[in-house]
Amino acid sequence: MEHLIITYDKNKLDLEFITAFISNSYWAKDRTLKEMQTCVDNSLNFGVFLDEKQIGYARVVTDYFQFAYLMDVFIDEKYRGLGYSKMLMKHMLECDALKDVKVLRLATADAHELYKQFGFTALSKPENMMELFR
Repeated sequence: MEHLIITYDKNKLDLEFITAFISNSYWAKDRTLKEMQTCVDNSLNFGVFLDEKQIGYARVVTDYFQFAYLMDVFIDEKYRGLGYSKMLMKHMLECDALKDVKVLRLATADAHELYKQFGFTALSKPENMMELFR
């Protein structure tokens, strides 16, 4: 029987696996190992492990009270369609570290249906949001 673990112990993360996936994604194309290490060092990280092999990842940037931003959420393509992304989302949203956060946001181009299952909606006032790309 397969054994799934979701942990926020960053010491267990397979940074090379994460970087290999992320650097080929539409949202973080060409992110380097060094850049990914900086992201990990400054985030609340969630590693998804199946029989001790990492198969997924997500991270949250937060102040642990008012705001949290979910980022870099993925399950390896070989393991999609088995409910692991739902397990990851449920684990993140129910973890003690994020239980008091009032506003959670994320951006996606292709996983709206997944996030809707957990209460995420389009921005209520997108005209109030601004961004700066560097």
